[in-house]
Amino acid sequence: MSTQEIGYADALSELQQILSELEAEDIDIDVLAVKVERAAELIRVCRGRINDAEVRVKEIVAGMDSEEGESSE
Repeated sequence: MSTQEIGYADALSELQQILSELEAEDIDIDVLAVKVERAAELIRVCRGRINDAEVRVKEIVAGMDSEEGESSE
């Protein structure tokens, strides 16, 4: 699954898996950089999803506030 197609929950789950692997004492140094790079990509995805959700929630609340103002006039 590409980073663009992955959902927040899947990205977070994969991040947790990578963290567990990185915390292991027997981490293969040859894959360390690859794991850290993937983790960085997943963190960007999660931040993007959170930002998108925040914007959407603010739009919904603003819409509710404007509807409430119109009904009280």
